[in-house]
Amino acid sequence: MDSITQAALGAGITGALLGKHFGRKALLAGAVLGTLPDLDVVISHADALTAMISHRGFSHSVFVLTALAVLLTALCAPWARKPGGPGRWRMFLAIWLTLITHPLLDAFTAYGTQLFWPFRPTPASWSSIYIIDPFFTLPLLLAVLWFAIRGYTPGRNKALSWTLGWCVLYLALSLGFKQWAETRVRTQLQTAGHNVVEMFSTPQPFNILLWRVIARTDDDHYHETMHSILDSGPGETLSHPINAELATVESAPMQGLRWFTGDWLRYDETHGLLVVSDLRMGLATGFYTFRFAVAERDPGTGLWRPITPVFLRGERGTEELGRVLRRTWQASPPLPLQEWSLKAIPATLTESPAVAE
Repeated sequence: MDSITQAALGAGITGALLGKHFGRKALLAGAVLGTLPDLDVVISHADALTAMISHRGFSHSVFVLTALAVLLTALCAPWARKPGGPGRWRMFLAIWLTLITHPLLDAFTAYGTQLFWPFRPTPASWSSIYIIDPFFTLPLLLAVLWFAIRGYTPGRNKALSWTLGWCVLYLALSLGFKQWAETRVRTQLQTAGHNVVEMFSTPQPFNILLWRVIARTDDDHYHETMHSILDSGPGETLSHPINAELATVESAPMQGLRWFTGDWLRYDETHGLLVVSDLRMGLATGFYTFRFAVAERDPGTGLWRPITPVFLRGERGTEELGRVLRRTWQASPPLPLQEWSLKAIPATLTESPAVAE
């Protein structure tokens, strides 16, 4: 999630648990701790692809953060034990929850979070909330600001607790809506005669009502469907080949990308380059967030020769954002997915991507 949300969540947790003892200082400490795991973005990496798959790594591990919580609790022991202090266990709980909820919240987005580093299961990507969602963030931010401006009272402390409860409820709703959208799209595709092997869905910007559902079928294709919870009929669908036969590059960066994304990748050959697109993130087909050139054709053998991965910066769909948001409640006219898909392979190269929060 974005840094403002993570800071507000951290401040909300420490405010609710420690506000009675430390007042506004609890909010400040929580805001700092809540953003601490994202300091891994300052680490430099050899190439753009490695930077992508290394973000949300060790600094988002539940093991590392739990150990850090123990250390910080020990350092804060004098404040915890003083008269009127919260005690060590309450201090530990506040610090641990503030740290641990950062990667857990990140795992609800599409990007991928290495919750169990140094072990290497596919990074958690529950993908039920967009990286910026005002319906999640604004109530929490307002409650924190009210506490910060007016100071501690039992009523404001209770308001923080209720707002944190809303955050939990909102995440639960997002998972329910995700399942509903996937079920309806699966039925739509199966009715059309497609054999769905696997599905991945992600909410569109700023809400949990509009979903981009990607279904992988057994004919080396993926079907992308835009579907709103408010739709009364089927959503618009676009089909494209995955081109898995091109996926013969065995370089370490390529293997890392397949692991990080759960192999939700599309392969294209253009201008002698092998271009790999992460299907999980982007406004729609044609507006992928992460695309990389990972290999070039060897002129002698015709085989792929790995290169240092290069990030391909294409259109992000900013101008189409308004149309996508209207699609949440307005199914007609349908979004021009076929037209947008023509933008899938950009021509512009750049050295490094903007890493998602």
